[in-house]
Amino acid sequence: QVQVVESGGGLVQPGGSLRLSCAGVGFILDYYTIGWFRQAPGKEREGISCISSSDGSTRYADSVKGRFTISRDSVKHTVYLEMNSLKPEDTAVYYCAADAGYGCFNAYDYDYWGQGTQVTVSS
Repeated sequence: QVQVVESGGGLVQPGGSLRLSCAGVGFILDYYTIGWFRQAPGKEREGISCISSSDGSTRYADSVKGRFTISRDSVKHTVYLEMNSLKPEDTAVYYCAADAGYGCFNAYDYDYWGQGTQVTVSS
């Protein structure tokens, strides 16, 4: 059975940091483009970052650029999203997704999705 599993969410104060992890079950994450999406209550799902399987190139949405960093550990077959300088507006359920192709911010490009992990930024 193929699964994507996220972890690392939680409650953090404004200005704080969190690191989310994304792992694959039943498949090797390294061969997929991995994207991070988030969805806040009442809002559409937003693509925020992706990392290519071919050359490791990364992209970021303007809303997180300069604060979030996506990276891939090929030994652990895990993708991370390091989130710094968190703001209350970053509060959302964060999803990891795997794409066998070359998509990034379009959710329809992705083949496998995780269940999501809640990130809450509040004092």
